[in-house]
Amino acid sequence: MRGDTRSYAAARKERAADIDRWLTDLVRTAVGTPYGPNGGTTRNDERGALSGVALVAVGSLGRSELAPGSDLDLVLLHDGREDVARVADRVWYPIWDSGVGLDHSVRTVDEAAKVAREDLKAVLGLIQARHVAGDPELTRSAREVVLAEWRADSRRRLGELRDAADKRAEASGELAFLLEPDLKDSRGGIRDVQAMQAVAAAWVASAPGPRVREAYELLLDIRHGLHLVTARGADRLVLQEQDAVAGVLGLLDAEALMRRLAEAARTIGHAFDATWRTVDRLLTGPTPRGRRPLADGVVEHGGEVVLARGVNPRKDPVLVLRAAAAAAEAGLPLAPATVSTLAAQSPPLPVPWPDEARDALVALLGAGRAAVPVWEELDQAGVLVRLLPDWERVRHRPQRNPVHRYTVDRHLIEAAAGAASFTREVSRPDLLLISALLHDIGKGYPGDHSTTGAVVARDIGTRMGLPPADVDILETVVRHHLLLPETATRRDLDDPVTISRVAEAVGSREVLELLAALAVADGHATGPAAWNSWKASLVADLVRRVRSALSGTPLRPAPSLSVEQASLARHGGGAVRVNGGAVTVVAPDRAGLLWRAAGVLAAHRMVVRAASAASAGATAVIEFSVVPEYGSPPDPATLEADLRLVLAGRLDIEQRLARRTRSLRPARVPVAPPRVNLVDDASNTATVVEVRAHDRPGLLWRIGRAFGECGLDVRAARVETLGAEAVDVFYVVDRAGRPLTDEVQRAQVRDQVLAALR
Repeated sequence: MRGDTRSYAAARKERAADIDRWLTDLVRTAVGTPYGPNGGTTRNDERGALSGVALVAVGSLGRSELAPGSDLDLVLLHDGREDVARVADRVWYPIWDSGVGLDHSVRTVDEAAKVAREDLKAVLGLIQARHVAGDPELTRSAREVVLAEWRADSRRRLGELRDAADKRAEASGELAFLLEPDLKDSRGGIRDVQAMQAVAAAWVASAPGPRVREAYELLLDIRHGLHLVTARGADRLVLQEQDAVAGVLGLLDAEALMRRLAEAARTIGHAFDATWRTVDRLLTGPTPRGRRPLADGVVEHGGEVVLARGVNPRKDPVLVLRAAAAAAEAGLPLAPATVSTLAAQSPPLPVPWPDEARDALVALLGAGRAAVPVWEELDQAGVLVRLLPDWERVRHRPQRNPVHRYTVDRHLIEAAAGAASFTREVSRPDLLLISALLHDIGKGYPGDHSTTGAVVARDIGTRMGLPPADVDILETVVRHHLLLPETATRRDLDDPVTISRVAEAVGSREVLELLAALAVADGHATGPAAWNSWKASLVADLVRRVRSALSGTPLRPAPSLSVEQASLARHGGGAVRVNGGAVTVVAPDRAGLLWRAAGVLAAHRMVVRAASAASAGATAVIEFSVVPEYGSPPDPATLEADLRLVLAGRLDIEQRLARRTRSLRPARVPVAPPRVNLVDDASNTATVVEVRAHDRPGLLWRIGRAFGECGLDVRAARVETLGAEAVDVFYVVDRAGRPLTDEVQRAQVRDQVLAALR
């Protein structure tokens, strides 16, 4: 796991030793240790002066894990000696004067034990307390009392410890999958290892093993590097510091750092879950000892899935998949010893796979959410990369994009688990599950991941023993897994070219239904910004149209206006409806309508997450999906009034937006430059302009105004915001209603829009 990272463990121990020497001198000075005529003291003199007082290190200093920006956590123990306040002042004040952060307390042994009974943070510190200076018997006595009470009251205290861990995880998220993780408090972080150490101190479960300790040291190294880079005691690894932290650790770049971090966090998280399963078993009493058969060679025993007696994994290469499928279908964990045995003794699967192996994989994936923890068990044991060698290329690979909430490998199993919900809706549920598992496998290779992934998927499908026709379908689904959502959100579905292009790429209704189900599963597994009701409705509409095209059945035209839109259109000059985050504008069609309406929304601090614009005869219909930039949304009546004013040409929104622009802060981190692309052959009746840029207030207004300055009209539009990135597509025509063919004019449009985005 460590690779070429540079360990700072020695530096942390050396710093702790230096501070120990400094603190020891402070304590000796504070208690007035007598010195002899040559500056020395006798052992008896020193022992007598220091009797009844001890300085104890807790926290990171107590563990000798002090990072450059860490505070000192110290407890001054005493036996009731009258001068303890004077001693404390003489220790604390020099520390404060040095500028080092200090968390301190003064306690007797009884007081320390009382606080430990009531305060979880205090007891966790004292469990791992380390004597620094003074009377070692006081330190030993305090630790013994605290540890004895921790063990005696373990049922209650470990429940308290688990609750604290759950709250941390809820507040800070999962370290392995965060763009800007908290190295301490996120799930799989530093505090989870310390919690496991506390469980071990209660004699309830084993201490963290070598892999966890190695992962823990890596997290400490990353935190150490972060302190060096920021020159302060930071725990959150923000985006703009990641390349620099990678550099001080000897790693290539931020991606290498985050991949190593994800691996360490998942190792810790996996061990953390196993620790609490052990705690639950020991604290809730014995479980039934019976052995319930689950599959050939696989039984349930004690709430876990284990191998049946007499089974020899060395003679059954399919056993590992059969056991995993049985565990997922039963909703039970694989016993750690069973996973270790299977990992060590299972022979390689023959190539091509036997049907039983492929069936077991499909059964595992078809278990849905229950498949995810079982898959993680196989991954942690190193089984997956032996079953699917290409998995190594995506394993722990970060997706440094706020739209994605998981690493590539975790996203793939999450998508497959989500796809299990659609197995009743497709004719080939096995191909749906396998394609969901492999749809992003190309992200481990250079080039477009859909294209490279299709090649890899073909190879994997062949090794799995799929028939050639099924391999063709798998390759097609992986190659085109983004076709439906991208087309639905970036193309005009009323344009015949759009539907014919999708139908040609899909080729069959069987592939279409697989792609439709995969689009939903992929979107949900990506994150909230990647899938919503707006996108779902567009994809469903596209699927309906393509299905009709494939079957040769004329599609019944949808009403040009919905009932609600028709009702609004009857208002005449223009009507607006604001319903929560949905804003509908229906008005007589005219140039500039879209961007003027978007300008009003931006002026009211509304962020456009999605928008679609279309014409129904002489009527334009614009649907916006918006959220407040911050705080509460504006008053709907005021927003509606301003939209009506701009529709009537009685409100100049430009000045308002100019004031807003001047007040905006520059971006925290560098962002990629905008890109404007004129897409050829996407329409026969309009020019398709695709704009990709970092989202900011008024972006849609700026783009639309640039089109207006070029003398263009937006006939249709699809606007989508993915995290902080806007992907906007416009169907534009010139004043005569024709697409742009003159290269000079096309270049002018591209330059004008780019200028508006800078």
